[in-house]
Amino acid sequence: MTDEEREIALCKLRDNLELFACQCLKIKDKSGDLKPLVLNRAQRHIHEKLEEQLKNTGKVRAIILKGRKQGASTYIAARFYHKAVFKGRSAFIVAHEDLATTGLFEIVQRYQINNPVAPSTKASNAKELIFKQMDCGYKLATAGTDDVGRGNTAQLIHGSEYAYWRNPQKHMAGLGNVVGNVDGTEFVLESTANGIGNGFHNLWQEAEAGNGEFIAIFTPWFWDDSYRSTVAADFIKTAEEILLAETYGLDNEQLQFRRNKISSYGDGFAWLFQQEFPNCAAEAFVIAVGNPLINPSNVMAAVNSTSADMNAPLIIGCDPAGDGIEDADRTAICFRRGRTVFRMEYHQGLDTMQIAGLLSQYNTEHKPDGLIIDKGGLGAGVYDRLNELNVPVIGINSAQRATDSERYENIRAEMWWLMSEWFADKPCRIPNNAALISDLTAPQPKVSSNGRKLLEKKEHMKARQVRSPDGADAMALTFAIPVSYRDSSRGARPTRVRPAATSAGY
Repeated sequence: MTDEEREIALCKLRDNLELFACQCLKIKDKSGDLKPLVLNRAQRHIHEKLEEQLKNTGKVRAIILKGRKQGASTYIAARFYHKAVFKGRSAFIVAHEDLATTGLFEIVQRYQINNPVAPSTKASNAKELIFKQMDCGYKLATAGTDDVGRGNTAQLIHGSEYAYWRNPQKHMAGLGNVVGNVDGTEFVLESTANGIGNGFHNLWQEAEAGNGEFIAIFTPWFWDDSYRSTVAADFIKTAEEILLAETYGLDNEQLQFRRNKISSYGDGFAWLFQQEFPNCAAEAFVIAVGNPLINPSNVMAAVNSTSADMNAPLIIGCDPAGDGIEDADRTAICFRRGRTVFRMEYHQGLDTMQIAGLLSQYNTEHKPDGLIIDKGGLGAGVYDRLNELNVPVIGINSAQRATDSERYENIRAEMWWLMSEWFADKPCRIPNNAALISDLTAPQPKVSSNGRKLLEKKEHMKARQVRSPDGADAMALTFAIPVSYRDSSRGARPTRVRPAATSAGY
């Protein structure tokens, strides 16, 4: 190869991580064999999301929720090694224990040893890899000491198995001083789930809700083609497996793998498969929810549905922020026609007049057949202002008496149970909105002292370290009353009536 040809080849490798990975990097597969790194589906998905954020913001700040052994760490190691080799970036690796940190660093060392265009090093040992000419490379730390990251400077940080870090918030504060808030820097955290209330779960909820600078990236277990088992001769799908197959497109080999894995955990530990091999992000924290009122598989079936029933009255439900339970509440607005939720919005920082103004605008633009808001807390002012503007609006106080007071303790429970039945009665459709999916699968069903159906209170959810389900509350409001088409010629205001099973609004 001539010098010119070599320079052209290097330019191609510099500008294309996937090409560099398959041409220059070697990994050990699950059989222990050395082979080129060809990005799998999960790795390509992560790559696309990080590149999109980098293009839009100039930086990368991401948290990845993954299934077991899908190659997230291998991909991040390749991404950062590529930037170190061609752009002179320094990387910092932090894992939850020494063994894990060493394992991640071995991946990088394997890249360096087998890379045909590897730069020369001036330091290569068990704790660091420094490239000679660019004076950059890798350093390691373990999230077990109070001063992790102190005294170090890097442009790239890889935090592995963040859900298992001790003192994660303190470590995050320290690592924030390692990488500057400047263009070209990247901070990526990845982990399998480990219950709730830890730094990973809290940051995931914030990222999923669109708060802060971290984006949420999820990779389901069934994207990995190796997670299959030979189907037993007497294999017959259970009702749950039929739902999983329909919702996620799982074949019998994948279902058999799932059966085998759950069986290996032992009785009472089926939840562990959902945590380690989640179908959707909500399932990963199923131990946190315990027994959700709305089945996550029913929610994902609605996400994946191609049904588009739009021949029903338009109902807009709004849950204004500021109920006093959580300062970070969002104003959520849901648009539903019959069996289809076709639009979901979240807004932060809006005051009473701004929320009322937005809803008044939507009333003019969309002419909904029913505009329903929660008039508790900040919603009371919104409701009053909309009445002043002569906007047809229905105010619901979640603690008020249910329409069917024999079955439900209050109207909030009634709305949520009707919504649960809506999901169970397929087909239905909702947007692929991570925050909404998580919200829908968060609250637990309860029973009141007199035997009526009740829903878990928001303050109890907060005690479990689960955020307020604002989006799902907005959607639940669209089930508060039956709504018929509004007579626009008379400007008729929707009125509260007893629900009928055949009502078009349901």
